[in-house]
Amino acid sequence: MIPTNRTLFSTTTLVLLALTALATSCGKSSESSRSGRQFGIPAARKEANEAFQSLCVTCHGTTGHGDGPGAAACDPRPRSFSDPAWQASVTDEQIQKTVLFGGGAVGKSAQMPAQPQLKGKTELLQHLVAIVRGFAAR
Repeated sequence: MIPTNRTLFSTTTLVLLALTALATSCGKSSESSRSGRQFGIPAARKEANEAFQSLCVTCHGTTGHGDGPGAAACDPRPRSFSDPAWQASVTDEQIQKTVLFGGGAVGKSAQMPAQPQLKGKTELLQHLVAIVRGFAAR
C-alpha cells in the first residue's frame, strides 16, 4: 500500500505532537529543579524548613526544646516540642491553627505571633507540622 498525503500528514502530526509533549515534560522537570526541587526535596518542604528557621527558632530553638535565643524573654517559656504528653494531646490541625493565628487565638501565650502570610499554603503548613512532630521524644 502506498501512503497517501493524508496518511503522511496524520503520521507527521502524531510524531510532532509526541515530540512536543516529550520536550515540554522534559523542560518542566528541569525548570522545577531550578525553582524549588533540590536533591528530591519538594519546594514546600524546603520553604517550611526556611520558615521554621526564620519564624520559630528564635523562641523554640533549633532542637525544638523551647530554648531559642529569645526564649528567656518569654513568659511563659516557649513550648518544648519534644514533650511526649504535649505531642499526644495536640492534633495536626491545632498546630496549624496555632501557627496561622498565633498563641492567643488558641488559648496559649499571646507572645506567639500569628503567621497570616502562610494562609492557603497547605503543603508548607503540613511540612511545618512534620517538623514539629519530628521533635517528639528527642
